[in-house]
Amino acid sequence: MQKLKFKEPIYTYHIDFVGHVNNIIYVQWLENARVKLIEAMGLSISQIAVDDDILPIITETNIQYKKPFFLSNEVHVEVWVSEIFNVSANFKFRFRNEKGEICSTAQQKVLFIDRGTQRPSRKIVKYRTNFEKFLFLE
Repeated sequence: MQKLKFKEPIYTYHIDFVGHVNNIIYVQWLENARVKLIEAMGLSISQIAVDDDILPIITETNIQYKKPFFLSNEVHVEVWVSEIFNVSANFKFRFRNEKGEICSTAQQKVLFIDRGTQRPSRKIVKYRTNFEKFLFLE
């Protein structure tokens, strides 16, 4: 289907003592991307939590660093759903610089749990069509 694409800023406080973006900033960018993707699906994290008692839990994060980002770079983010299951989904991310070079790729596994029981919840299938809008198979 499609990917969500947007830019992330680089601020001076993102830069570590080596002179490039600190690795922990990528985790923040992943969070921003997931929230933006859910919103692009026509949903919100709080809506799912309040209306359906569903909470998203990150069970795995894998980041591959290929080229560093520096203060002068632009960060172009791509995020999409790579797999959908009954109680979970996998998200993929790509970070490019202003030249279009891939600087980093990432994957995250998201498990949807019931807020009360803290157990996996199949209630998320209610939103399957929302997720399918951004299902992209490579």
